[in-house]
Amino acid sequence: MEPFTRYTALVAPLDRANVDTDAIIPKQFLKSIRRSGFGPNLFDEWRYLDRGEVGKPNEGRPLNNEFILNQPQYKNAGILLTRDNFGCGSSREHAPWALLDYGFRAIIAPSYADIFFNNCFKNGILPVRLATEQVDYLFKQTMTQSGYQLTVDLVECKVITPNGQEFTFEVDPFRRNCLINGLDDIGLTLQNLSEIEAFEQQRRQTAPWAFVNKGV
Repeated sequence: MEPFTRYTALVAPLDRANVDTDAIIPKQFLKSIRRSGFGPNLFDEWRYLDRGEVGKPNEGRPLNNEFILNQPQYKNAGILLTRDNFGCGSSREHAPWALLDYGFRAIIAPSYADIFFNNCFKNGILPVRLATEQVDYLFKQTMTQSGYQLTVDLVECKVITPNGQEFTFEVDPFRRNCLINGLDDIGLTLQNLSEIEAFEQQRRQTAPWAFVNKGV
């Protein structure tokens, strides 16, 4: 997992509350568990005027030009600004996969659904919680200033505006450490690789039958 320390990017404003995971990545795309390739179908039912399907090329599909991600000024945005209860609905991990594959490394909102919030950290996305009035301010700035960028500093736990204004946020220390060091669940486990290997060697001696014809 790519570490997250300090990140500056263009902001895309999604001015909607209660965005559920089926809107983030519709259910028909859940057949794949590759963790990649979901970006073109992020917010599929809002971005396109027809129904997307697994294996169906996105080139040539009719676009909803009113949707924020189809507007040229927000092309290549890396920070998503949105409203309360983002990521509600089912607990599909495909939602953060799709956001990350599209190019979003950070999300800013007043609140999130708990499972989605946890899944973001496990997949390299930083979900920042700011007060509603701070989010309101950022929406105003993003929608009135072309090319509006923010810096999200996880080391200092600050969101920094182009004019130097700072908004602090809180992050669980364990999650913060994992994201700064690029540690997902597998990475955390591999930190104890020497102990795991020692246990396996001991296990081979005490229970050799467990390793017979298992290719290990």
